[in-house]
Amino acid sequence: MADQKENQKQGQINIELDEKVAEGTYSNLAIINHSVSEFVVDFVNIMPGVPKSKVKSRIILTPQHAKRLLKALADNVNRFENSHGEIKDYEQPPIPLNFGINWSSIKKAFES
Repeated sequence: MADQKENQKQGQINIELDEKVAEGTYSNLAIINHSVSEFVVDFVNIMPGVPKSKVKSRIILTPQHAKRLLKALADNVNRFENSHGEIKDYEQPPIPLNFGINWSSIKKAFES
């Protein structure tokens, strides 16, 4: 109780990570959509030779949080590359998915 009061005094948040969430979920595809009020990021694991997959996790963000995430990812990729060298972006064959999404716009986003 004293620790909780001390954290609140300092403006800190106590974030808990349960065992199931700590295991993580592997994803090799992220599908991003947005509206005026939110960004939706669906994480998928596509396996070679398997014609079907499911969304494994969905994160919904405000536009402000999406922008903060973009900056945090860029900062972390830069630090990683400074320590380990450039991350090679190998050309991937097109993924023939039927998800009701304009895939050409997604491809353009990855090319820029």
